[in-house]
Amino acid sequence: MTRNTRDDGKGGTAVAVLGLGPMGRALAAAFGAAGHRVTVWNRTPGKAAGLPVEVAGSVAGAVAAGTVVVACLAHREALEQVLAQAPDGWQGRTLVNLTSGPPDGARRLAGWAAGRGAAYLDGAVLTPTRTIGTPGATVLVSGPAEVFGAVRGTLAATGGAVLHLGAEVGLAGAHETALLDLFATSVHGLAHAFALAAAEGIDPGRFAPLAAGIGDLLAVLAADFAEQLAAGSFPGTRSTLAAARSGLTHALDASARHGLDTGVLAAARSGLDRALAAGHGAEGLARLAAVLAEPVARPADDGPGAERDAAARAEGSGAVSR
Repeated sequence: MTRNTRDDGKGGTAVAVLGLGPMGRALAAAFGAAGHRVTVWNRTPGKAAGLPVEVAGSVAGAVAAGTVVVACLAHREALEQVLAQAPDGWQGRTLVNLTSGPPDGARRLAGWAAGRGAAYLDGAVLTPTRTIGTPGATVLVSGPAEVFGAVRGTLAATGGAVLHLGAEVGLAGAHETALLDLFATSVHGLAHAFALAAAEGIDPGRFAPLAAGIGDLLAVLAADFAEQLAAGSFPGTRSTLAAARSGLTHALDASARHGLDTGVLAAARSGLDRALAAGHGAEGLARLAAVLAEPVARPADDGPGAERDAAARAEGSGAVSR
């Protein structure tokens, strides 16, 4: 084990950090700044330069050095490969997994940890690396309340809000997955809107403030959706799904005229078409969330490439504008 500069007199928790990508490095720095005794491991050497940490030569060495082991890898598959290098030595430790992934992976990892005598929390970091250790950070965790209570003070070093979502270990991953859905489609929508604006000769600098206003509107809609979905009532007093479909069609047709990709817009209109076909055209936008929550019947021969083939058939029939 090689050693970086740190103050041996510092107290705090013995924390091991597995993975020193940008987020893992930010976490290790925050734990060190909070006075915890930090040991790190990374597949590629040299990433710990400048951090007040010790560097373990192996995953097992890092685990042995920490009572709280924080994992932040590129994805769940990488995490499982790393954990396979330390099959033992987990008794009495807490594994806090901040690697992005779906909830089913969290439940599998919780079982893996329990089988080795370790407690387990699953989590997700919702804010950029620059926020870690500051009031602007938001971290979600899920797992047994007593486990969270035991490490809450240690995790406070990440800064801002550390939100315990509940005992069901998959909750953090479920929240993150849904939020990634929102982020990915929103980023695509923003990029597509700038592309369409450019095609219409609109200067990006003039368009940006108006686009930002849509973000403010989404914040209001999120609260409305939550309230209406909880009540099961979707008044169309301010806007309706029928009107939304009409507006979306204008954007889709304009994009097609300019030769822009219309795949996502066509998919969005397809969802609205389902809602209108079910008789919800006069209802508010939150009804769409309830419609999209209903399973879509798929052909028995669905498999890899099936969606692509279906899209090609739809395009050939004129259902998708290009």
